[in-house]
Amino acid sequence: MLNNAISIVGLGSMGYGMATSLVRAGHVVHGFDIAPAAMDRFVADGGTAASLVDAATASDILVIVVLNAAQTEAVLFGPDGWAKNLRKGAAIIACATVAPEFARTCAARCAEMGLHYLDAPISGGAAKAALGKLSIMASGTQATFDAAAPALDAMAETVFRLGDEAGSGSAMKAVNQLLAGVHIAAMAEALTFGMTQGVAPAKFVEVISQCAGTSWMLENRAPHIVDGDYTPRSSVDIWPKDLGIVLDIAKSAKFGAPLTAAALQQFLAASGSGHGGEDDAAVAKVYARNAGLKLPGEV
Repeated sequence: MLNNAISIVGLGSMGYGMATSLVRAGHVVHGFDIAPAAMDRFVADGGTAASLVDAATASDILVIVVLNAAQTEAVLFGPDGWAKNLRKGAAIIACATVAPEFARTCAARCAEMGLHYLDAPISGGAAKAALGKLSIMASGTQATFDAAAPALDAMAETVFRLGDEAGSGSAMKAVNQLLAGVHIAAMAEALTFGMTQGVAPAKFVEVISQCAGTSWMLENRAPHIVDGDYTPRSSVDIWPKDLGIVLDIAKSAKFGAPLTAAALQQFLAASGSGHGGEDDAAVAKVYARNAGLKLPGEV
């Protein structure tokens, strides 16, 4: 059913595309962000202006697209938290990458308040978010899926139903982030290794993207290096958090994850070298610096 009242908190590269997808689907959408300019831009693009309390009390669905567990908890349960203002029966779609136990705890707290909590991490990048074609790894009760369906239909091309309890969606996202982070670091290592052998980055992309060694991350991120464009679509600083979550889960499961640990060190080195706010392809700068190489666009 269209014309649901939906609020979305977090109008960054992913959240903004999700918010505009909700508007295109015909919903009344309130957008909130710590940056007033992002909220003004969203209103100009069809969003509806309202105070937090007015939006919360009117909303059927709240979508949370913030960075981490601490921000998710603050949005829901902080001094200006939404949970106390949402009407009973409202659905919360929580999209941040968090530990499964955190998702389970949030779901239990929301249930006590008469709210539906969907553990719903996202994948697909800003481009797919803007097209309403994300993949969402979701878990929650059937009633939660039913309540969240209007927003899910507008934002996602594929919704994976991963169980009846919160936590399963976040577990699957951790698996995805393990692969994604390792693949970005491996791409950067391979591209710069190729440079030591006279393989230009542009030729690397042309050839390897058509060979067995390719990956989605290689095809998506390596062109950023070729173009010398590190405008953050997904920043370096996301990966110490996400791969840290993976390693915390692995530790609790007594599971060794050495490739994840090695990739994490490269992202930490990139962040420590001042590249934390750059596109995550900038992890290649660590390899290039150590090998005395100059990447495209560097002087």
